[in-house]
Amino acid sequence: MNPLLRNLQPYPFQKLSHLLEGITANASLAPINLHIGEPKHETPAFILTELAKNLHGVANYPTTLGSKWLRASIATWLAQRYQLTAIDPETEIIPVNGSREALFAFAQTVINSKTPEQPIVVCSNPFYQIYEGAALLAGAQPYFLNASAEQDFALNYEQLPEAIWSRTQLIYVCSPNNPTGRVMTLDEWQHLFELSDRYGFVIASDECYSEIYFDEHTPPLGALQAAQQLGRNKFTRLVVFSSLSKRSNVPGLRSGFVAGDAAILKDFLLYRTYHGSAMNPAVQAASTIAWSDEQHVMENRRIYQEKFKDALAILNECMLAKMPDAGFYLWIKTPINDRDFTQKLYRDYNVIVLPGSYLGREAHGFNPGENFVRIALVAPLAECSQAMQRIKACISQIH
Repeated sequence: MNPLLRNLQPYPFQKLSHLLEGITANASLAPINLHIGEPKHETPAFILTELAKNLHGVANYPTTLGSKWLRASIATWLAQRYQLTAIDPETEIIPVNGSREALFAFAQTVINSKTPEQPIVVCSNPFYQIYEGAALLAGAQPYFLNASAEQDFALNYEQLPEAIWSRTQLIYVCSPNNPTGRVMTLDEWQHLFELSDRYGFVIASDECYSEIYFDEHTPPLGALQAAQQLGRNKFTRLVVFSSLSKRSNVPGLRSGFVAGDAAILKDFLLYRTYHGSAMNPAVQAASTIAWSDEQHVMENRRIYQEKFKDALAILNECMLAKMPDAGFYLWIKTPINDRDFTQKLYRDYNVIVLPGSYLGREAHGFNPGENFVRIALVAPLAECSQAMQRIKACISQIH
């Protein structure tokens, strides 16, 4: 067996199951699960229709690069969404089976483990656990940049010394961030690009929450957009990862894309050819039309806006809860230890949330996820509203 598998930690939801094991939830209340970031809004009918219309495509082997129609659709969406003057669908875009598998596979392509010192992969902390697993199984050592409430969850690159940056081959950033909802600014991107130029590492920008935001006139800044604004039109050492899962409520479709540096994507395509990760032709057809429509995405955002407005009105009666920049998570501070709070909320109020410490690691003297919980506002409005009332009651009971 691959000995590197022994370095992997249990996934957060495994830890949560163990935490709640043996606890009997309040049976007088209907269960409400807000711990998994799985969209629950209805999948648009036109996407399902297109999927069904193209099921005959399963009779053919798909190409790893995907259809020209899908890549053209993605390129058009990117150009319009981020005001890009040029993005080449032939060399700067690859469809992938959801951002998760691509984020993992990317490290296997980028990391060169045959170096005198063990390579380093940097990622924000707390973080999406795939980043750490990808780094470990590529033979690299993860290093973390703490995103603390005291610094408004911004990444402070000065946390890591020269000796660490000089060994860094890859950095994972997530904007809008999971779990904090923070969006990186142009100044933060500029600083990161300068570090990439100085040390030669690749930037993997996870943007799967980019289309869940709350002001139709101010969508979140994307990495490719920031690069272009800073005169980096070739997207040097930059690759972004995006997905239809949250945008179009199709997590089971497993459809996304990577875009950016053509030279890196050429090698990534070679890896994927051997990896056997071509997208199902029916999924490609449905994805092509999904990327071409914005009306369903605007309606999706409207529903999330309504839920956040309601949730914050309830929670702010007992605590200070802030609106995220984007995404569908509330990242709230707990009045007691986050694991104890999660257990109490489940036992007394039959609501499941995710302890923030399970999304972080001890780094630079503390775990920045400690005493926070992540709440995914994915359920229907009435269910989310009821959950917020129970969370308010739980907090009031502790106080």
